[in-house]
Amino acid sequence: MQTILGANGQIGEELARELKRNYTSDIRIVSRNAKKVNETDTLFSADLSDREKAIEAVKGSEIAYFTLGLPMDTDLWERQFLTIMKNVIEACKINGTKLVFFDNTYMYPQNNEILTEQTRFAPVGRKGIVRKQMADMLLEEMKAGTIDDAVICRAPEFYGPGKTQSITNTLIFNAIKDGKKLKVPLRDDKIRSLIWTPDASRATALIGNTPDAYGQTWHLPVDSHKMNYKEFIALVSQVYGKEFRYSVIPKLAFSIGSLFSKNAKELKELLPRYQYDNLFDDSKFRKRFPEFQVTAYRLGIEQIKKEQQKAK
Repeated sequence: MQTILGANGQIGEELARELKRNYTSDIRIVSRNAKKVNETDTLFSADLSDREKAIEAVKGSEIAYFTLGLPMDTDLWERQFLTIMKNVIEACKINGTKLVFFDNTYMYPQNNEILTEQTRFAPVGRKGIVRKQMADMLLEEMKAGTIDDAVICRAPEFYGPGKTQSITNTLIFNAIKDGKKLKVPLRDDKIRSLIWTPDASRATALIGNTPDAYGQTWHLPVDSHKMNYKEFIALVSQVYGKEFRYSVIPKLAFSIGSLFSKNAKELKELLPRYQYDNLFDDSKFRKRFPEFQVTAYRLGIEQIKKEQQKAK
């Protein structure tokens, strides 16, 4: 059996579909209010901040995928994420279960540095510190050999269909859906590394089911065609057959907005990354898995357009 912890977000749902397609029908879905993705899924509703529930959630699993996300609330992250991470690691150790940790890039330095699996952690802001602590916790267990098999799958910012939540989806694709003007944070001339969420889930399933991938960190694959937001929105305009105008939101506007909006306040510490090129190196994955087909930006945008048209 393979278990998905935090299975009802976009990554978890796509992961459940991919596991069913290519690996196993014996899938356990774990979340606070677990819902089936595939008809054959089994459900386990649990709060993973409860150690005993975490142990029970993982019991009998060959592989557990940690894809759980929390709302963009720094106080909540600091209260819960480390406890949940500790409980999941303990649950996997007790049950002899392999652990696949789906991670983000918040702990990396926010500058023009090329980001590889060896990049040092230098978080900017409280959320970045929490993500660093979570990754460090697992890396220390892996280094000490106290967990049998674990692997980290790290993804940059998302874009994608369905429930995908990201700054890019919010300011570009959700704006299109709502008939609003598109927005870009800080700069439109800096390269963005965006991962198509179904690709992130497919790659995570592949790594989880590749025995020699464990004991390492992997950067998940992105489109090799590097784009800035100006070029990305031009491509969006081509696909939609309509020229979309956009505005670049200056840092001052975010600072003022953070005084009145909790969402703007939570977003503020993530802004430094938009001042620089985001150079996410996925060459290790591409070398190890040369047959993996990465979704090109155009194809991803076309799929989002079709989904929006179907929803009208």
